[in-house]
Order: sequence, then structure tokens, then C-alpha cells
Amino acid sequence: MASINDESSFEDPAEALRLIERERANLERELTPDPRWMYWPWGLAWLIGSGLLFLRYGPDGRVLADVPAWLPPTVQAGSVIIAGIITGVVGFRSGRQVAGPTSRQAAMYGFAWSISFTALSVIFARLSQVPPEETLGILWGGGMVALVGALYMAGAAVWNDRDMFVLGAWISGVNVIGVLLGPGWHALVIAVAGGGGLLVAGLVGWLRWR
Repeated sequence: MASINDESSFEDPAEALRLIERERANLERELTPDPRWMYWPWGLAWLIGSGLLFLRYGPDGRVLADVPAWLPPTVQAGSVIIAGIITGVVGFRSGRQVAGPTSRQAAMYGFAWSISFTALSVIFARLSQVPPEETLGILWGGGMVALVGALYMAGAAVWNDRDMFVLGAWISGVNVIGVLLGPGWHALVIAVAGGGGLLVAGLVGWLRWR
């Protein structure tokens, strides 16, 4: 690839502009987190965790897979916490490459993911003995998904990212529909529309980012 110091690059203004655009794109790609790491952990967490909840606590109390009652909420909570930590670490590491307000924004946004999900998990763990067993999926799933949608939309406002805002709005809308449909259906909606949507968003974002 031609370098900026290459004299021939400046003899052709069009080539110089193309070189500047390439360097700018390379820099932006280095500073932008890999979308796969931002979306796929959540997609897998919802696909596995909510899918297992649907199989154990199906609509109208049906049991489609006779697994221990404690397994689905435990898997869901653990996978969500792991996804939140991964997203926070990726956002924080991306922010360390730049200085100034942008770096602080990235660091604070990364910490927001980890801190908010840890706090919400502790709260839900304390409340898990209160609601009926069949509504635990709504408590954990609905609350966690709502927080993810809100954080994506907040991140879109910080980074001026329209695609991220649309994704956050989609997640929030899907979550509301699932909650209104009730236990069992909520888990299925989140696993398919939520988790599947995040996997697709990560793939599309990575292709653009690459």
C-alpha cells in the first residue's frame, strides 16, 4: 500500500484522497470494537438461556424437557453475567487506545455494562424466592433484556450509532411483546427474535467493520 510520504501519491489528488480515506478507515476499524464481541455473547446467552427456559417452563406450564428446575434460571443468569462482563471488557479495551473525552466515554460505557448487570443480578437473586417458580423466567429474562436494550440505545447516543439504536429499540420491543405474551412465550420470543437478531447483527456489523 502506498505511504503518505510517497511523492507519487501527491501528484494525483484523487489518489491522495483515496489514501487518506483508507488510512481513516483503518484507524476507525482499530478503535471500534469488533461487533462480534459486542453482540454474539448476548445472542448466544439468550439463545441458550432463554431456549432452556422455554423447554423447562413452556406455555401453560408445559414441560418440554424434564431438566432440574434450578438449571434454566442458573444457566440464563450465568450466561448473561458472562456476556455483560465480555461486553464491558471489550468496550474498556477499545477506549484505552484513545485519549481525552472519547477514551473516558468508552471506559465509562464499558464499566456501565459490567456494573449494572452485576447489580441487577444481585437484586434478582435476592428476589428469586418471592415470585412463583413459573414467573422467574419473566423476572430474570424481562429485566435483563430491558437493561440490554436500554444500554444499547444509550451507547448509540454516545457514539452516534443509528444501527445500534435500532437494535436497542428492537430488543426493547421484542421484550415487551414477550412479557405481554406471558411465561414460556417470553423465553421463546427472546431466544429466537432476541438472540437470533443479535447473532445476525453481529455478523452484519462485522462484515461492515472488516
